[in-house]
Order: sequence, then C-alpha cells, then structure tokens
Amino acid sequence: MGRQRKRVVTGEADPPPTRKDEKPATLQRKEKKKKLDIGKIFINISIGLCIFSLIWFFYALYMRSSLAKRVVTLHHSPPVLDVNSTSAEVSPERFWGSYRPQVYFGMKTRSPRSVVTGMMWMRQFSEVDVNLRHTCEQGDRLQGYGWLMHDGLSFGVQEIHDSDFTLTTEFVKRMGGEHGGDWTWRITAKQHSSAPHAPVISLMFYAAADTQGYLEAHVEERNRLGSITGFSEELGNFKITFRKPVAGESSSAKYASYNYLQTMSPGLERLTDIVRNSLNRRFVYSHPSGEKRQYIAVDTYKPQHQPKSADPRKESDFVLHQVTVQTPFQIEVLFESGSFRDRPNQLSAAAMTEELEKRKAAFDAKFEKTFGLQAKGLGQAQVKFSKAALSNMLGGMGYFYGQSVVQSVYNEYPLLYPEGALFTAVPSRSFFPRGFLWDEGFHQLLLSKWDPQVTREATAHWLDLVNMEGWIPREQILGDEARSKVPAEFVVQRNENANPPTLFLALQKLVEQLQANPDAESSRPTLPFLRRLYPRLQTWFEWYNTTQTGPLPNSYRWRGRDKDTNLFLNPKTLTSGLDDYPRASHPSAEERHVDLHCWMALASGTMASVARLLGEPHQEYERTHQTLSDNALLDELHWSNQLRSFSDYGNHTQAVSLQQEKVYVPPGQPRHQFPVARLVRSVRRAPKPQFVNALGYISLFPFLLHVLTPDSPKLEHIFRDMRDADKLWTPYGLRSLSRADPLYMKRNTEHDAPYWRGPIWININYLAVRALHHYGNTEGPYQEKAATLYQELRTNIMNNVYRQYAETGYIWEQYNDSTGSGQGSHPFTGWSALTVLIMAEQY
Repeated sequence: MGRQRKRVVTGEADPPPTRKDEKPATLQRKEKKKKLDIGKIFINISIGLCIFSLIWFFYALYMRSSLAKRVVTLHHSPPVLDVNSTSAEVSPERFWGSYRPQVYFGMKTRSPRSVVTGMMWMRQFSEVDVNLRHTCEQGDRLQGYGWLMHDGLSFGVQEIHDSDFTLTTEFVKRMGGEHGGDWTWRITAKQHSSAPHAPVISLMFYAAADTQGYLEAHVEERNRLGSITGFSEELGNFKITFRKPVAGESSSAKYASYNYLQTMSPGLERLTDIVRNSLNRRFVYSHPSGEKRQYIAVDTYKPQHQPKSADPRKESDFVLHQVTVQTPFQIEVLFESGSFRDRPNQLSAAAMTEELEKRKAAFDAKFEKTFGLQAKGLGQAQVKFSKAALSNMLGGMGYFYGQSVVQSVYNEYPLLYPEGALFTAVPSRSFFPRGFLWDEGFHQLLLSKWDPQVTREATAHWLDLVNMEGWIPREQILGDEARSKVPAEFVVQRNENANPPTLFLALQKLVEQLQANPDAESSRPTLPFLRRLYPRLQTWFEWYNTTQTGPLPNSYRWRGRDKDTNLFLNPKTLTSGLDDYPRASHPSAEERHVDLHCWMALASGTMASVARLLGEPHQEYERTHQTLSDNALLDELHWSNQLRSFSDYGNHTQAVSLQQEKVYVPPGQPRHQFPVARLVRSVRRAPKPQFVNALGYISLFPFLLHVLTPDSPKLEHIFRDMRDADKLWTPYGLRSLSRADPLYMKRNTEHDAPYWRGPIWININYLAVRALHHYGNTEGPYQEKAATLYQELRTNIMNNVYRQYAETGYIWEQYNDSTGSGQGSHPFTGWSALTVLIMAEQY
C-alpha cells in the first residue's frame, strides 16, 4: 500500500522551527520601522538644517546688505534746513557771495549748480614764462593776500600783494528783483614803490556754467568782450558788463589790449588748465612809450588728450575776458539781474564808491560794538589786524555741493554718500579749502559773536549730513573742484572714525547768548533752530557715546589709529585732530584717551542744557555729564602718579626709535636692483599696559574744557607744568609737547615732520586762555595763580600772532615754539583767527 499523507489544515499548522538567533517577525517589523523613523528624522533634520542654513544665509546677506547701506542712508528726521533755505527767494541777502574760498577772487550763489565767476591774472614780460594766478597756492609765493574788510553779507575789500604790484579787489552787492540782485567788482592795480618799472598786467575775468544754464559772449571792437549775457535756473536772465580800465581813481581811460575766450569746460576744476592751454604769444602789445612787444594772451583752446570717457553732459559754457594794461589802473565788472527792473542807477563809478564807503563805515561801527578793541586801548594797527582776521574767516566761507566717498566694514568698496550741500568756513584757502568737522566748531566760536545766523546755518548744514547711525564724515570733499585739491589717500571717509565734537562749543555759545538776552533779534531764531536740530543732535551724541567707548565703564577710545606700526615712530591718531601727538606706542583696544573723555563731558553737558531749554527729557544727559565730570573717576582713569599729570592709558613703551633698515645685497650684485633702505621703527623694550607719559596738550584737557573743579589739587600741577619753560611755556604761547619729552620735535616717519610735537597751535591756546579766565574768575585756592597766568599767556599769544602778521602778511597754521615764527599752511584764518576773541577777552 502506498504511504498515506498527513492532511494539513491551513492556519492550524505548527510554526516552522526557528533558530535560536532569529528574532520574531513582529520584532523585525518594529526594528525596521524604527530604522525607517530614524532615517526620516535624519532626513528631516538635514532638510531643516539646509532650510535654516539657506534662511540664515539669505538673512545674513540681507543684514550685510542692510548694514552696508546704513553708511549711505541719511538720518530719518526732517532736515534742519528746508530744501530752498539758501535760495534767492528765501535768503536773498546771502544768495550771492565770495563762496569760492579756493580762488583768489570769485563769487557764486548758494545753489548746487551755480554759475561761477572769478578772476585770474598774470604779469607780462616777466622772468617766469607763464605766472598765471587763479586758485590760492602757497607755491605762488605771494607777499600776502587776504580780506581786510568783509561783513559776510554785502561787501568785501581784499588786498593781494604780488612781486611788484598790489591788486585791491572790492565788491558790493545791491538787493533787488527776485534772483539775489546786482553786484559790482572793482579791481585797482598799483605798482610797489620799490618796482623799477610800472608792470604790465593781464587781468582775466570769467563766467562758467556748471552743467546747467548758458552763456553768450558779446564782442565789441574786434577782440574786446563787452559783456556776457546768460540764463540759469536760479538766476533767470542776467548780464555781466566789463568796463574799460581807467587811470587809477580818475576817469581817464588807459590804453589796453583785449582778448577773449569762449569754449566749453568739462568741469570747474579744469578752468585753470583750459586757460593755460589756450595761451599764445602771437599778440602784440603797444606800450604807451610806443614800444611794441609780444605778450601772452588767450587764443583758441585745444583740449589736451581729453579722455574718451569724459561725460559730454558735464560740458558747460566758459567765457573769459582778458585785458592787458600797465599799472596803475582800475577796472569795474558789473553783474545785473534781469529781474531787477526798478534799478535806480548802475552800481558803478561814484555810485559804487558811495555804497562801498557806507558799508565800510557800518562794518567799522559793528566791529567796535561787537569786540570793543579800541575801548580796550589797542592800537590802530592791532585793530586793523583783528578786522582782517575776522574778515578772512568770513571771506573764507564756502558753499559746496556734491558727494563724499565713504566706506564701512560692511562695504568691500567705497560708496558715494548722498548728494548734499555744505555752507562752512574753511581752515586755509590755499591748503585746506574745504570743510573739516573739528575745525568748524572753533570757527563758529568767533562767527557766533559777529553773526549768530551764520553759526546757525553752518551748524545746520553739518548736522543735515548726519547718517542714520549718527556719523558725519569728518572731512567734507564735495564736488570735483574740492576733490582736485585732496590727495587720493585722504578722499575715502570711514564710518568708525570720529573727530572732536567741537560743534558743541558753538552750540554752548548760542545757548548762552539766548539765555542772556532771549529778546534780542539775533537770538530769537535760536530756539526754533535748536528744536529742529535736536533729533539729529541726539543721534550724533549717541553715536559718539556708543562707537567710541573704551575698555572700562565711562572710558573712551578714538578709533582709526594707524595700524602699520613698523613705519611710524608713534602711530598717528588723525581722528583726534592732534594727528601725531604721542599716544600709546602700540595701538590696542585697551587704550583710554583723556581728551575724548573730556569732549564727551562737554557734549553731555551741552545736550542737557539744550534738552532743558526745549522741555525735553534731560536727566540721562545730566547723569552722563555728572559721571564724566566726576574728578575722582577722572583721576582713576587718567591720572599718572609717575608723571603727575593726566595721561592716556595703553600698551606703551618709550624705548622706540627710527632706524635705517638693513637690506642685504649679495656680493657682486648691483645695489640699485634692491629695495631702498627705509627708516623703520625699532622697539628696544617690549610695551606693557601703562599710562602714556607724554606731557603736552592732551594732559591739559581736563583743565581746558573746565572738567576740573576750581578746588582740584590737580590744577596746581597743571599750572606748574604750563609755566615751566622747560616743558610747555614759551614767550609766544604754549607748545604742544614738553621739551623734556623723548618725542619732542621728532619726525614720525622719514617723510613726516613733527606736527603736534612742539609747535604752538592757536586753537588749544585759545582754550587755555579761556580756561584760565574761567578759573581766574571763579573762587578757589588757585584763582590768583590762574589770573596771573591768564594775563601773561594772553599777552604772549596776541603779540606774537600780530607781530608775525605784520612781518609776513599772513596768519599762520602754527608757530615755532623757539622763535615764534609762523609756519605751516598760510593764510590760515581758520582757528588761528580766534586771536580776535583773545584780544577782545570774549570767551
């Protein structure tokens, strides 16, 4: 029989035998599911991380882009000045002015694209082939030039002393019409008594448009340009008439040769080059004696290799009138506005003389009323000097328009700041014909005495340039004309860099004037001005109080020190304004700067005063001011017991010197193929954190800005050091660095002569005289000593600055501490003109 099979019932069969190491199916499924879940989690985490990374990446890009834009984003509050505040409609009396400080004589309007007018000249038949004068240049070696009288408003009288003749340039304005009215120039030329022959001079008067408007030349008698007519948006129709020269003060005409030039200019900074490249010797001058000689005159302008990238839209009309005549002579140029329809007569000849004499008399009366120098017994020559100092600052006011070049740490390349206008005084017409932030506060101390409206407008222009962060570019290089005078390395402004906030000095003065005489016509506009200024002022103050803080609470540190320590004997701190004044030898984040601490004490006190005046919360500013004025805190942060003076603190050593670097030249190799040996810094002893033992201007700041209380024993040490001839005292003023200091009059590099390492600077000396006056009139144990020092220092400064002016024809940037001689840039009628306030004893 066959074998029987066992019947298997589905679902009831026995489970197959399992191996010992085999897991149950349910466990396998669970583990598989768990692995899938973990995988999904990892995948989800990875996707999440990718999404987060992308979000973070784009957010970082957005933030970097946003932060990069902050440097060129202006403050959100309404501008202090309305857009048309400088227009002929709103401010006709200040519309035209000598707002071109960089040229010897010229005028423009306070508008962005103004038609400009100016004068050039050259002496014919001289030893120098072409001695063309136009922009103020120290290389011209003039015997002196500057305004003798200028009211900042309606007239000016200037003298320019060339080699063997003097040009007197005068202008008078007359209000009328809708576009700022008329003005007339009068130029008088006289030979020097020492000149062997009467020189023959070519004067060149020009008008140039600036990308808008047009000019048309009207030629009479062959080459004589009789007039220019023109039109621009801000001037409407106008006419410029060139009168024939007359013999001195008389009305008899003189023989003259005439030439003219009519061409297109690619920019105002090119005007001198255009004229120079158009000169030709083919013209013949007939001397009154009958002698005929070839002379140099404008002919046809041929552009010299003009770049293909030149923007044709920038080309504008340029018209020039040349008159060549023998001295003595006098010429008038008349500007007449087309909208001045009820003109009583032309502002020329006797009418010009009468108007000019009225303005001179009014200027003299206002000057004496304001400064009272004659009442103090000063001589006529000193009073004349003081009038010239004030007039040069007023005549050095400029109106600039353009864009700064700026950069922040978030910008790979520099950016253009928003277009803006700036009405400001300039330190020097020849060397610094543009706005500097820390200079301007000193300028306005003098100008606020003469005309508070100028101070309000200038301060408003500066604060209208503040960005959303609260930063103002410290050097304003606006427009191609201004940029053409600045070395490339100084053009870019970086937003971590500050400058002393000296505008608070000027604001402090405006507040004092308002509180002393609130009903005075000159003070009434101050309160609404401060109200509009206040939001920007707050942001500006906060920017200093957050970006320039030091390593310890209530300490401060200038940013922007030179980082290449190998080349500098002591790395400069340009941002402090005192450039090469000795600071810590090795720049670091651990530095504490005593001058900045004192500036912030001044700023916070002024903020508190302004806030109280406006009814705004002032308590926080008051607390900051009290903290920073705490003499115990000041001692803790900045008093050096070793030097017994106030000092900076940082990583410092005095054992440094400049030495010739060693350049290895292999035997037999020519030396010229290897680098030139430079002077480099040698550090003989390692630096360590300590007080910087340099006695000088920085040591005086707690005294200069009245931070010290009248009974502070530190005043005794300060007065002793000030009066010590081996340290700071000289017969001409206080020197910037003690004669006993190792860096006294030491070069900072092989190319950098000492700047703030000994020479006498008038702005700091003004603060010193002002502080001595303060402590000499405040009860305390050092009152008598302060009063004595005050009289001595005041006398030394005013006598030396006046004496140097009388001898050289200039007010100077600084004065030699050994001889008192003027040195540096000249004329420097920025803060050196504060001598007027020292003479007037107005602080």
